[in-house]
Amino acid sequence: MRCLNLTENLIPESFSLKNKIAVVTGGVGLIGKAISIGFAQADAKVFVADINEIAGNKFVKKNSRLKWIKLDIINSKSIKQCINKIIEIEGKIDVWVNCAYPRTSDWSEKFENIKYESWKKNIDMHLNGYFQCCQLIAEQMKKQKGGNIINISSIYGVVAPDFSIYDTSSTMPAAYSVIKGGINSFTKYLATYYGKFGVRVNAICPGGIYDKQLKIFVKKYSEKTPLGRMGTPKDIAGPAIFLASDASSYITGHILMVDGGWTAW
Repeated sequence: MRCLNLTENLIPESFSLKNKIAVVTGGVGLIGKAISIGFAQADAKVFVADINEIAGNKFVKKNSRLKWIKLDIINSKSIKQCINKIIEIEGKIDVWVNCAYPRTSDWSEKFENIKYESWKKNIDMHLNGYFQCCQLIAEQMKKQKGGNIINISSIYGVVAPDFSIYDTSSTMPAAYSVIKGGINSFTKYLATYYGKFGVRVNAICPGGIYDKQLKIFVKKYSEKTPLGRMGTPKDIAGPAIFLASDASSYITGHILMVDGGWTAW
């Protein structure tokens, strides 16, 4: 432990991701794209890890610091190949963001209509997919003697949905709450398990993110949020950069609410 040098530059450099190799799973998704771009703008070299090759290659063409790499988080072989390929190219992985969002076509069924097989499949793809990614990348970071895992969770892993903001044609899937609540607890477990190896693990819980939802939903949601609006993908990118950077070097096991104050009521 060293004493603070009052002449050193504490702020700009600590927020930089220069010389860091970052992987964003689900990097072609709404939030994944914003985090990938944010990391690149903070000078990280970013691997956009996604199953969608066409969308992935189209996305990375616009930024030389972005590179698409194939990843299917429900396939352990695919995860191993992804990690091994990046290590072969770069020699390390500093930051791994779990942002993939796999789900079934009947994902939005109301609770009373959920089929048990669908329930199991969604938990297996999403929660267990994060487990597989975390297990493999954490062991790689352990070998490196350091690294940083960021899990994208949700406010609905912390508080119950307010069903009054949903109309009769939509709902918040029950499995979503179970998955995100599990990710939050899992994040804390990993933080305490791998802390001694220099591996930090945190989670970001976004509130509702605007994605061309119905105007009535946006209005209802915004009215219940202290800041009076839904979030944007950019709102999540900033906190992700912070957690990925050395500015947050003493933060691990934290569940960060990025929700416009939704959970503060």
